[in-house]
Formats: sequence, C-alpha cells, structure tokens
Amino acid sequence: NSVAQALEYYVADYSLSQLAKHLGKKQDHKMLYQRSLGYKKYFDKNYGLLRPVRPDGTFMPGFNPLQGENFEPVHGFHEGSSWQYSFAIPHDMPGLIRLMGGGKKFVQQLETCFNEGLFDMGNEPDMGYPYLFNFVNGEEWRTQRTVRDCIRTYFHTGPAGLPGNDDTGTMSAWLAYSMMGFYPITPGNPIYAITSPVFDKVTIHLDKNHYPNDRIVIETVNNSPENIYIRKMEMGGKSLRNFFITHDELIQNGHLKFYLDEIR
Repeated sequence: NSVAQALEYYVADYSLSQLAKHLGKKQDHKMLYQRSLGYKKYFDKNYGLLRPVRPDGTFMPGFNPLQGENFEPVHGFHEGSSWQYSFAIPHDMPGLIRLMGGGKKFVQQLETCFNEGLFDMGNEPDMGYPYLFNFVNGEEWRTQRTVRDCIRTYFHTGPAGLPGNDDTGTMSAWLAYSMMGFYPITPGNPIYAITSPVFDKVTIHLDKNHYPNDRIVIETVNNSPENIYIRKMEMGGKSLRNFFITHDELIQNGHLKFYLDEIR
C-alpha cells in the first residue's frame, strides 16, 4: 500500500502545515508543506499516473495501472488501482496539473478515468474527482455534468441506494454537499468547489452565538433535471465568477444564487 498510504500522509502533512502557519511556526510550516509534495516522486510521465517506487527511487517493474480493481491485490495501492489514486492530490492540484502536461492533458486524463469506467464512487480517494475540472479555467462545466451524472448513477432511495460502505457517513456527506452545490475539496483548507445545485432552495440554519448570519440560503433559478449548467452565479447579491469560495465568504454573505441552463 506504499503509494496509497503515502498520499494520506501527504494530505495530513499539508493540513498540519496550515495549522503551523496559523500558529506562526514558519519553519514547521515550510517543512511540512514541502513534505506534502512528496507525491511527485511517484509520478510516471510515461503513464501520466502514480506508480510504486523501489527503495532506490526507481519505478517498480511490471506496472499495470488497471491492476487493483475490485479489491484485486496490487503493489502500491489499497482496494483500488493507480487510476483510483493518481488524482488524489487535493492539496496541490496546480502541481499535479503541471506534472500531467498542463490543463488540456489533465482534462483528457481525468475524462479517461470517467469515460472508461475507471472511476469508483465507493472509494474515498476518488470522491473529489468530479470537482477537479474546476481547477482548469473554462472546464468547470465538466464538474457540473459529472457531479450530476454521479448523483443519478450511484444514489437512489431503494435497496443498495449507496454505492458501497458509507464509512461514517462519507458518501452521504458527499451527496448532501453535491446536491446543495458546493463541496470541501481539500482537507485543512476551508474552500468549497462549486457545482450546480439539485434543489430549488436550501436553507442551512446556523447558531447565532457563533456566526454573523443565522442562516445560509442557496437558491436555484430555472432549475430542472435538464438544466444542469451554471449560466450565472451570485453571492450576497453580487456577481460571482470564481468556482471556488472560502468558508468565510459563504458564512459572511449567507446567500448563493444560481441561474441554470440546459446549454453550457
């Protein structure tokens, strides 16, 4: 499980680096942040994927990026293949995009993951994948399409309505966030990636003792099963063009409004 386990440590290192930064511990912040970028040594540019390495730093031979599906034993990964882990770098997506050769190649590789059935909704490292298109300007519509596809394909109200073990509510939380139109993409970094909401209106009630506003309201105009693309967004009554918002921005403004269309 060398690659899979290392990736979890790198996300933890990044989160700790943010804590150190806010505590004013500059050296700890620098050390932990640099350590969180260790995923790069596993990247094989010939495949555009992560690959196990040997103690001397060379790639392990006999690599098959598809091996590991359906709990098949495989070197380097746990309950999944290289495809299920190679985009699981939520703390340094710009760095991963550069490794993959830029935005266009990154989008192509990510689309391959979805189009060829290599994405696994029931595997936690994959859950952020539908939102990663937001990191490439002009490709945010792919997040809106892919999130809706995942909601329709993997979740329903009958038996087996969740795509696997909910693991303390992980998949249920993904669904609730995604249906509301935002998702916390990076542990340790309170920023939400935006997508199109499923509901006409959502009200989140907040504790007045801790928040400046007592609620967050999310409204969707021209909502329908066909209208999945965001034509216009507003936050706090002002135009919103960025497909990422901070937690503080959401709390302080207290109002998101989406205008949807069938055509992207």
